[in-house]
Amino acid sequence: MRQVVNVQSVSRNKLLGVAGIGWLFDALDVGILSFVIAALAKDWNLTTTQMGWIGSVNSIGMAVGAFVFGIFADRIGRKSVFIWTLVIFSLASGLSAFASTLTIFIVLRFFIGMGLGGELPVASTLVSENVAANERGRVVVLLESFWAVGWLLAALISYFVIPQYGWRVALILTAIPAIYAVYLRLHLPDSQQFTAKKNPSRSVLQNLKDVWSKPYIKPTFMLWIVWFTVVFSYYGMFLWLPSVMVLKGFSLIKSFEYVLLMTLAQLPGYFTAAWLIEKAGRKFVLATYLLGTAISALIFGLTDVTWMLIVSGMLLSFFNLGAWGALYAYTPEQYPTVIRGTGVGMAASVGRLGGIFGPLLVGTLMANGISIGWIFAIFCCAILIGIFAILFLGNETKQTVLQ
Repeated sequence: MRQVVNVQSVSRNKLLGVAGIGWLFDALDVGILSFVIAALAKDWNLTTTQMGWIGSVNSIGMAVGAFVFGIFADRIGRKSVFIWTLVIFSLASGLSAFASTLTIFIVLRFFIGMGLGGELPVASTLVSENVAANERGRVVVLLESFWAVGWLLAALISYFVIPQYGWRVALILTAIPAIYAVYLRLHLPDSQQFTAKKNPSRSVLQNLKDVWSKPYIKPTFMLWIVWFTVVFSYYGMFLWLPSVMVLKGFSLIKSFEYVLLMTLAQLPGYFTAAWLIEKAGRKFVLATYLLGTAISALIFGLTDVTWMLIVSGMLLSFFNLGAWGALYAYTPEQYPTVIRGTGVGMAASVGRLGGIFGPLLVGTLMANGISIGWIFAIFCCAILIGIFAILFLGNETKQTVLQ
C-alpha cells in the first residue's frame, strides 16, 4: 500500500511541476506586460486609452482561447490542448519583441492571449482530474502559486533589464524558456478520467447545451458572475499597477521597485489559501480572500501616502492571488468529466470579457480626468458582487469526488 501511495505521490508531484512550469511562464508574460506597457508609454508616447487597449486586446485573445480550447479539451484531450496552447503563446510572445508599431504589437498580443486563455483552464482541469479528492483543492491552489513565481520573475526582469536594456530584451527572455515547458509536456500523461469517459459521438453543441442544462444552471450562472468580476478587477488593477505608481508621482524605476515588493506578497497569499481550502472549504476561502481584495483595492486607490500604498498593494496581491487559486480549484468541481473542459473554458471565457473592459475602463476614465480612487472603488464594488454570487448561489465542493 505504501508503495502505491508513493507512486501516486510522485505522479502527482510530476504533474504539478510540469503544469506549474508552464503556468509560471504564462504569468511571467502577463506580469511583464504591465511593466512593458509603462515602458511603451514613454517610448511610443502612448495615450492612456492606447495603453488600456494593449491589456484589453490581450484579454480578447484570452476569451477566444478559453472558449475554443475548452471545447477542444473535451474532444481531443487535455494534454494535446495543453501543449498547443503553450506553443502558440511562446511563438507570439517571442515575435512581439520585434514589433515595430503598436498595431503589430496588439495583433501579437491577441495570439498570446489565445494561448494563455486556452491553457489556464485546461491545466486546472487536467490537474483536478488526476488528483485524489482529499487533496485536489490544495494541489490546484499550489499549481496557481506558480503564477506568483512568474510575476516575481517578471518584476525582477523589469526592474533590472527594462531600464538598462529595454522592453524588447525583456520579452525575448520571457519567450525562450517556454519552449522547455513544451518539451516537458510531451511526456505528460493525459487525464485518466477523460480517457475513460471519452465519447466521440457527443457533439460540441451537446456539450454547450449541457453546461446550461437544469443540473448545472445555478453553478454556471454563479461561475460566470464570479469569473467576470474577478478578471475585470484583476486586469483592471494589476496591469495598471506600475503605471498607477508613476501617475502617483513615482519614477519608472521606483514604481517597478514598489510593485516588486507588492508581488512578493502573492506567494503567502497562495500558500495560506492552499492550507485553508481543504479545512475551511472553497466558498469560505474564495469569499474571504475576495473581501480582503476589495478592502485593499479601495485603500490603494484612495491613498497617496507611500507606506500605505506599499502595504495596501501587498495586501491586494496577497488576497487577490489567494482568491485566484481558490477559484481555479472550485471551477472544475462544478461539472462532470464529459463537459468539464467546456464548462471551465466557458466560465473563463466570460471572465476574460471582464479582462477586456477592466484595462479599457481605467484608460478611458483617466483620460477623462476621473481619479484613481474612484476607479479602484468601481473594482471594489465589482468584487463585492462576486462575493454575493458565491454566498447565495455557490455550493460547497470540499473533498467531493469528481463526477
